[in-house]
Amino acid sequence: MFQATVVKWILLYLVISPTIFIICLSDLHSNDLLAAKRKRMSERVRKMFYHAYDNYMMYAFPHDELKPLTKTFTDSLSELGNLKLEHLPQQYNGSALTLIESLSSLVILGNYTEFEKAIIWLSENLSFDVDARVNLFECNIRVLGGLVSAHILATDSTNRLVQVIYKNQLLDLAEDLGRRFLPAFNTPTGLPYAWINLKHGVIADETTETSTSGCGSLILEMGALSRLTGDTRFEAAALRALRKLWSMRSSLNLLGTTLDVATGDWIEYSSGIGAGVDSFYEYLMKAYVLFGRDEIWKMFQSAYIGVQKYFRHGPWYHEADMRTGTATYWQLTSLQAFWPGLQVLVGDIEAANSSHREFFKVWKKYRVLPERYLLDHQVLHPTEKYYPLRPELAESTFYLYQATKDPWYMEVGESIMNSLNAHTRVKGGFASIRDVTTMQLEDHQHSFFLAETCKYLYLLFDDSFLLNQNYIFTTEGHPLPVRSNWHEKLPKAYNLSNGSSIKTGKQRKGSSAMSLQICPASMIHHEPNARRLESACHIPDIGADHRCFSDDDCGVDANTCRRRSCSLAGYCGLWSLI
Repeated sequence: MFQATVVKWILLYLVISPTIFIICLSDLHSNDLLAAKRKRMSERVRKMFYHAYDNYMMYAFPHDELKPLTKTFTDSLSELGNLKLEHLPQQYNGSALTLIESLSSLVILGNYTEFEKAIIWLSENLSFDVDARVNLFECNIRVLGGLVSAHILATDSTNRLVQVIYKNQLLDLAEDLGRRFLPAFNTPTGLPYAWINLKHGVIADETTETSTSGCGSLILEMGALSRLTGDTRFEAAALRALRKLWSMRSSLNLLGTTLDVATGDWIEYSSGIGAGVDSFYEYLMKAYVLFGRDEIWKMFQSAYIGVQKYFRHGPWYHEADMRTGTATYWQLTSLQAFWPGLQVLVGDIEAANSSHREFFKVWKKYRVLPERYLLDHQVLHPTEKYYPLRPELAESTFYLYQATKDPWYMEVGESIMNSLNAHTRVKGGFASIRDVTTMQLEDHQHSFFLAETCKYLYLLFDDSFLLNQNYIFTTEGHPLPVRSNWHEKLPKAYNLSNGSSIKTGKQRKGSSAMSLQICPASMIHHEPNARRLESACHIPDIGADHRCFSDDDCGVDANTCRRRSCSLAGYCGLWSLI
């Protein structure tokens, strides 16, 4: 009997072991195929970038942006509300906007030679002492952000830049630009004007109307500039504006879209997560990660819960009145596609994935993402049918792949890349799409195509730039390193009120998704009694046993970010969803 049993086990082993060996070989083969595909896709993105960049340098440099159909240039970006130049001297040749926007992309692609050439040209030729009326928000995220980020990369000892040629020229330019921004903040409220003349400051009869994004999305670039120069005025001005803006929120923790910087009154009460408001939410979250201010974290947490409660409808986000929470406009705007990427930073992976898939469905339907899509009618907006090479869907795809390592997101990236090459690539670069129903092209290659769209697609397939370094990307895609010496110490109350715990050696200390800077949906502690890290929107029930007398005793659910309610039996739960 014993011999027969042994023989059976030997035969079973002989049958199973080749299968295990074949499975292992299959896994190795799959990994090799995946690595080969990532390399192939990253090379395709590299070629896209240089097709856009080389044509800009040939036909538009040193002017601002390329017109790829006619192979000419544009210096007046007033149609974007970006840069309107007035009374310029005849010798003015542009601000090389696209070159500035491309600096960090050149480093990520490993082209240090071109990066050095760009630094030399900018240090010798770029001047902000011009009679130019610029949009503060756009000039901040594009020019100031590009210069600050490139300075940090230029001084990074791990980069192969010849240090002899670099003497902080980019930081000097950034500091000069930052000083020219400061007069915009001289208002009764501390909220900055939307427009500033770089030579003369705020001009007479300047408009006092601005957007929530315009005055609430300055803290990353200006805060970083203060940390680098030691001049606290930049961060102080941006922080004062942010605090004032937050004080103007409604009782629902919602903000409007436009406001008056002189009176502090709201002009447009309807808002969402799209145009005019989007980067406000983004910069609250990222400023917390970059600077560690608990004050900013509390702002973000309250704002995020407000969004989930009043804007969210399944995987979509509509707009609502900040005063009542009542839905106003049921529409998708292409700028909203950044939101899943932000939710990855928060740790709400499931919600991020759900929204991302809906955005991608619209992309597949039109082969690009239209500027505005009416959710209630499932049709395009009658006039906003264009696609200006926006990066937001590629950005969220990159973040979701980093969080999940699900190869499906690489397929999404490949689909985006195929659409861009099929429908927007022309001989002179990449052109915007005027009408997604006809794929009629528009003669404009926006600088953010090189700063963001190509960058996020490349990082999706080749993330070697991110090894051994944590970065926060600004809303224009410029990387800023997360440095401990830029951080304020987190109060213990934060970790105790919204977090788990981790064990290091013999000590156990408070921990959370934010203090660890990880995605809790994919992180489980391997301890017997440990639990999954909580998401950023979570508010615990008052009672540990979840007993309640009213809805006020119940918190916010960690997975759905929905408010929990008190049942007739006296227990907190998501009863309204059952």
